[in-house]
Amino acid sequence: MSETKTGTDTKSGTKAAVRAGRRTVPISRPEKVLFPDDGITKSDLVDHYRAVSRLILPQVRGRPLMMERHPDGIGGSPLMQKNAPDYFPDWVRRAVVPKEDGEVTHVVCDDVATLVYLADQACLTPHRWLSRADRPHHPDRLVLDLDPPPDADFEKVRWAARRVCGLLGELGLPGLLMTTGSRGLHVVVPLDRRADFDSVRNFARDAADLLAARHPDRLTTEPRKAERGGRLYLDTQRNGYAQTAVAPYAVRARRGAPVAAPIAAEELDDPELTADRWTLRTFGDRLERDPWAKTRTRGRSLLVPRRRLAELSRETLPDGVSRPNTTDLSAS
Repeated sequence: MSETKTGTDTKSGTKAAVRAGRRTVPISRPEKVLFPDDGITKSDLVDHYRAVSRLILPQVRGRPLMMERHPDGIGGSPLMQKNAPDYFPDWVRRAVVPKEDGEVTHVVCDDVATLVYLADQACLTPHRWLSRADRPHHPDRLVLDLDPPPDADFEKVRWAARRVCGLLGELGLPGLLMTTGSRGLHVVVPLDRRADFDSVRNFARDAADLLAARHPDRLTTEPRKAERGGRLYLDTQRNGYAQTAVAPYAVRARRGAPVAAPIAAEELDDPELTADRWTLRTFGDRLERDPWAKTRTRGRSLLVPRRRLAELSRETLPDGVSRPNTTDLSAS
């Protein structure tokens, strides 16, 4: 599968040189196996990110990243790394963003050379912020994570995704679907960056509460696993400052090297759809497809959807359940 050009360095072992845009990026130990059960090497990982660069770069460009690195392969201890190491080359873009007790310097992936370099660093999975580095407190993505109960048939996830997208349609919002490569699906809503994280998280939680009230036997917003009672969990916790979500087209550190894959709404009707349907070895069949390309993905305001959500909640939520605040977005 590899397209790298290899050579031998007597001091450091086998190396490769990969052309990535206007740069040639060295790859150390391209033959290193990262997925032992599948024989997938670092060179294979590099080739994947080069192949999907046209699709993944618009999804990560300008965003702080958290790097999930597996220098010893997926059988070793992962490094969940926020700070960009000092030894990263100068041409890898950084972004300094505030945190509660200081600041963090994150990697920002704006080009294919950075994608390749991160793969050389055994970064299997880039996790992206839901905001961009220039306005870190104002997200341009909202994510609903559909987390099924253990050993659940994936039909439960497909069923829940239809209900989430249905509610978003009632609110006048698009819902972009993506397999996570892990267990469930993500539903992503593009935003206009006017609301802050607290307002967006509150909106997401209120929407999830409404769905759970409509389908109490099948959906829940209960974060404690022991209290979910076999229901699918509508997780809205990613919608917070400095939280991350797996980037579309990213490889997951799981057996088979599944890939987080955007899908079209009609693919929910495919009985063979699963969270890990596509892998690094099989993703080539989808390289010419961009399921999100025809979707109107301009950022949306939440002001009108918030009012619509409040009206729907008044019709649905039982007495005693807190209802959406219709004013918390006005000052954002």
